[in-house]
Amino acid sequence: MTNALLPQAFWFRMAVRCPQVEEMPRANGAKRLLDLPASCVLPAGARLEGREPWAEVRAGWNPRGLGIAVLAQGVAEAQLAADRPEGFADVQVWVDTRDTRDVSRATRFCHRFVAQLRVRESGRKLDVQVAQRPIARALADAPMSRPSLIESRAELSRAGWTLELFLPAQVLHGFDPDTNRRFGFAYQVADHTRDDQFLGVGRDFPIGENPSLWGTLELGA
Repeated sequence: MTNALLPQAFWFRMAVRCPQVEEMPRANGAKRLLDLPASCVLPAGARLEGREPWAEVRAGWNPRGLGIAVLAQGVAEAQLAADRPEGFADVQVWVDTRDTRDVSRATRFCHRFVAQLRVRESGRKLDVQVAQRPIARALADAPMSRPSLIESRAELSRAGWTLELFLPAQVLHGFDPDTNRRFGFAYQVADHTRDDQFLGVGRDFPIGENPSLWGTLELGA
């Protein structure tokens, strides 16, 4: 059998339900920032290629904002070095609060957030740096938000690692669930020891700058 010229994910545009989760972000002192249930699990493009994903991504929303959790299985020993220049892992998330399907360049409603994870000197704790970044070739830039507005929490365990992000409504230009319940959405999860994970197509395509390649989150009840 010959290899396919295009990945299977290219033939699909994911439209997935994003449940409403009222209790997020959780109060200071709670073990989890979000604690999203299994009903929030998003598809992984790897399965369309016959590969088992190593990370599970979940998404939930409420009128206060959008919550995203990454649950990764396993940790390579080489990742635990605190002096790795590339860090422990990183996660990128793209959100279009208008779910624009007919343009190939980002609008002012398109956002890119980058979370970089690093190992502390102790070797068993993770630090997170989250920031909004511009999108290349955008027709117009979304307003840039202060990193301090974005809540995050990361945890390292024997089973793997977890990252939780809460993007409040004020960092998502155009966030208005009363009038629009469809968001364009894409993610990339990388830990530098395994193939990156995506919702749909990967970096063979310009997902970082072309919102027409993103999937759709349908904000449910």
